[in-house]
Amino acid sequence: MTDPSRAASADEQRDWIKAVAVSRDRSAFARLFEHFGPRVKAYLMRSGCDGDTAEEVVQEAMLMVWRRAETFDPSQASVATWIFTIARNKRIDGLRRTRRPELDPNDPALVPAEQTAADDVVAMGQNADVLRAAMKTLPAEQVEMLRMAFFEDKPHSQIAAETDIPLGTVKSRLRLAMGRLRKEVGELV
Repeated sequence: MTDPSRAASADEQRDWIKAVAVSRDRSAFARLFEHFGPRVKAYLMRSGCDGDTAEEVVQEAMLMVWRRAETFDPSQASVATWIFTIARNKRIDGLRRTRRPELDPNDPALVPAEQTAADDVVAMGQNADVLRAAMKTLPAEQVEMLRMAFFEDKPHSQIAAETDIPLGTVKSRLRLAMGRLRKEVGELV
């Protein structure tokens, strides 16, 4: 192995990467790792990574160097530039993962609602028909109050303001309408 305190020349670095690319030379990769590992880690720590994260990113970056050594093009960049760019991109990928964690397929918010059983759908349709028929027996002002309160989901005070009827009258009409509907349809209301 070379002395880690001595900086490797650009020619040595190119020779190492070429040996890894051509023949998967483990000793050449070890020299690359020995030379660039501490430098990349220091760069990452200066960029805001903690020691453990920087070490992980170095491992990922150097693994990428091992796997993709044959794609290195000395006419495009130096070995150092190529390795530091890989490390920088790995760091960015890590930040993206932590800021946008992977989706949990078991998250209740992502699980679709269960479909209603066919017999329940039929029963709801029949109940709706019975309710519609019962509402036809009510006075028009009570039907209007029910429509506004339950179908338009308006508060009683808003119904009073829109119909220019006192709040107590709105509540009385709704109470009377619900009482009549209960007599007509029983358990549905």
